[in-house]
Amino acid sequence: MRILLVEDEKKLAMSIKQGLTESGLAVDIAPDGEEGLYSAQSESYDVIILDLGLPKIDGLTLCQKLRKEKNFIPILMLTAKTRTEDKVVGLDSGADDYLTKPFEFMELRSRINALLRRKFQVVAPILKIADLELDPAKRTATRGGTNIVLTPKEFAVLEYLLRNSDQTVTRSQIIDHVWDYDSETLSNVVDVFIATLRKKIDNGGKTKLIKTVHGVGYKISG
Repeated sequence: MRILLVEDEKKLAMSIKQGLTESGLAVDIAPDGEEGLYSAQSESYDVIILDLGLPKIDGLTLCQKLRKEKNFIPILMLTAKTRTEDKVVGLDSGADDYLTKPFEFMELRSRINALLRRKFQVVAPILKIADLELDPAKRTATRGGTNIVLTPKEFAVLEYLLRNSDQTVTRSQIIDHVWDYDSETLSNVVDVFIATLRKKIDNGGKTKLIKTVHGVGYKISG
C-alpha cells in the first residue's frame, strides 16, 4: 500500500517513514501543503497522513480542497492541538481520523490499518483466496494452514494482489502501490518478487494461485 505523508517536521517525517517502510508500506513525503496537494492530485495513494500546521497551505485547507475535488482518499490528520473543538474542526473539514502528537507508532499503524480496511470495504480483516489467507493486521500469511514467512515487501506485493484478486495488475501498478517515488525500482524487480512469492506460495500447492498475464502483468486467482 502507498501512503502520502504531508509533514513539515523533517525528523518526525523520516521517523514515520522508516517505521511504515519497515512494515512493508511505500511512503512519499511532502514537506508542505502545496507539495502535498500536488502529490495527492497527481498520484494514487491509499491513505494520506496530513499534519494540521503546514507551511504554504495548512492541513485543514488542503483537506477541504481535496474533498471539494471529490478526492476521497482516507485522511488521517495529525496535530499538536488537544482541544475537542480542534478535533471536530479537523473531522468536519473531511478528515477520516485524528491523531494527537505525540503518539505511539503502534497507534499510528493501527489507525492506518483501520482506514485501509474501510477503504477496501473489508468486513473481515483476513484476505482469502482458495486455501491462502493473509492477515494484514497480524502480518501473517498461511496456505493450507501452514505458515508462510514473508519479507515486508513480499507481504506488500501479495497483499496488493489479494486486494485485487481475479484482476490483472500491471508491473507499474504494483510499483506505484508498493514502492515510493524515491526508489529507483525497475519493472524486472517486480518479476523477481513474483518469482519468490511463487516459490513460497505455490510450491507444493494443488492450485497455482499467482498467474502471469503475458504482455500485461499478474493476477492471483483460485
